Amino acid sequence: MTAQRVAILIHEGVQLLDVAGPADVFAEANGFIDAKADYEIVLVAGRAGSVRATAGLRLSADLSVDEAGLDYHAVLVAGGPDLPEAVPDAAVTRWLRQVAEAAPLYGSICTGAFVLGHAGLLDGRSVTTHWQNAARLARMFPSARVEHDRIHIRDGRLVTSAGVTAGIDLALGMVAEAHGRAAALAVARRLVVVAQRLGGQSQFSPFLTAPADERSPVARVQAHVMEQPSAPHGSEDLARIASMSPRNFTRLFFRETGTTPRDFVESARIDAARRLLEADDAPLKAIAWTSGFGGVDRMRAAFLRRLGVTPAEYRARFRMPEVIKAPASSPDDCR
Repeated sequence: MTAQRVAILIHEGVQLLDVAGPADVFAEANGFIDAKADYEIVLVAGRAGSVRATAGLRLSADLSVDEAGLDYHAVLVAGGPDLPEAVPDAAVTRWLRQVAEAAPLYGSICTGAFVLGHAGLLDGRSVTTHWQNAARLARMFPSARVEHDRIHIRDGRLVTSAGVTAGIDLALGMVAEAHGRAAALAVARRLVVVAQRLGGQSQFSPFLTAPADERSPVARVQAHVMEQPSAPHGSEDLARIASMSPRNFTRLFFRETGTTPRDFVESARIDAARRLLEADDAPLKAIAWTSGFGGVDRMRAAFLRRLGVTPAEYRARFRMPEVIKAPASSPDDCR
């Protein structure tokens, strides 16, 4: 087995963790797999040389797209906060199309999916990206099937991941597929990360988004639901708050939010329950009542359906630790 060359496409303003996370996974994997199958990381950019990443740090591209060639096991496009607004250079798009056709795997980390979209490489495929940018990706590239709540996805030769640290999950998945789960687990232990996260990226993000027009009756209803998640929120109750008929209100709500009032209410209650689970040790029964589910079974079913984890599992993972005060120190402690 020959060495596996992995090209990571970088650019000005690239998210540092989108590059460093996967690169460290592949580098660490070299210590747990056959030396003949070692990963070789190549950083590629529109031009070779220095590229400024997030946090003001600089990376050095090994090759320009004109020099990079097509001989890679995989090519991944790293994300960055500016990519949803940017149009990639024609030379970058041309190289991506060529290397995606030649490589066994191609894909993106975080908002790198937008670069693939401009190259026409998402059409007809299931993909994901950072939760904040998923709706925009779907609008810009309607031929892609954007899944908002996946940590990473493989669709044929295309692999995509959610935001930032999800690139680590994607790389671990690639190692597991190529060299077995034991190798991926060893790398995860070495990097002190989980080998496979439970649930999707919604568990790490605010679940709710506001409508475009804050003066809309929909905004008034959303605010009411979020302030009082345990109140009755049937379609007639919400329509009355909006001063509209239930039918017209439901149409307007879906047009402005892309979801139904019923789904929004459940999302708001999940969000309320999440905050309570993170903040204190109240019994699950009390949290279910306060957040509007009425019972633990209904809350558990909603969490499993939306987040892929139970409320107890969510609490175990995201419970805010108590602040522990260090004992007073003396000058001798610094010796």
